[in-house]
Amino acid sequence: MTALNTSTRRVATAVALAAGATLTLSACSAGQITQTSDQVAAINGTNTDVGTIALRNVHIIYPDSEEYSIEPGGTALLGFTIANLDGYRGDVLTGIETEFAGSVTGADDIEIPALGSVIAGVSEETTDLLESVDESPQPTSPEDTPIVPAAVETVELVDLKEGVRPGLTIPFTFSFQEAGDVTLAVPVDAGPVLERHESDLSPIVGEAH
Repeated sequence: MTALNTSTRRVATAVALAAGATLTLSACSAGQITQTSDQVAAINGTNTDVGTIALRNVHIIYPDSEEYSIEPGGTALLGFTIANLDGYRGDVLTGIETEFAGSVTGADDIEIPALGSVIAGVSEETTDLLESVDESPQPTSPEDTPIVPAAVETVELVDLKEGVRPGLTIPFTFSFQEAGDVTLAVPVDAGPVLERHESDLSPIVGEAH
């Protein structure tokens, strides 16, 4: 196996782990939880590739504080992971556009170095996890080229328009200096824990059918 292939596989694995951690911390599994009376609907983010750029888990994060809101005129966070699988040439995210927001801030001129990645919309727990990975010993073998630590960014959707509702998808265009433009349908997180409504007709959990 060549050094380039080894490095590309390593950065892809690292990005997959980071994206998985982000998704795990931002939403619970879908469906009914039999041990509790709560249930959570989860929507995975959108994945796509453009050139050597991999976009993973792109989603609008459902607000969990008074600072953010998905109501018209509000501001929401955009979550995603971007990985550059090119072992030699870096790229730049020059901007993100959507008709469902007045502007997208924090997404201009974000550098994605060769074998590097950028993550947006992560929780403090995930940030701490990434920092611990960055501080771990790096390989020194010629075939194990160290990957570039992930950069953490905050990307906000300002002045949201009508139609940004939980469970729906919104078109976004990501523009890269080298890879070009890519348009994808981005889901809005399903929202907070929903109360489970029961009646006399509701089945008893664990009862044989």
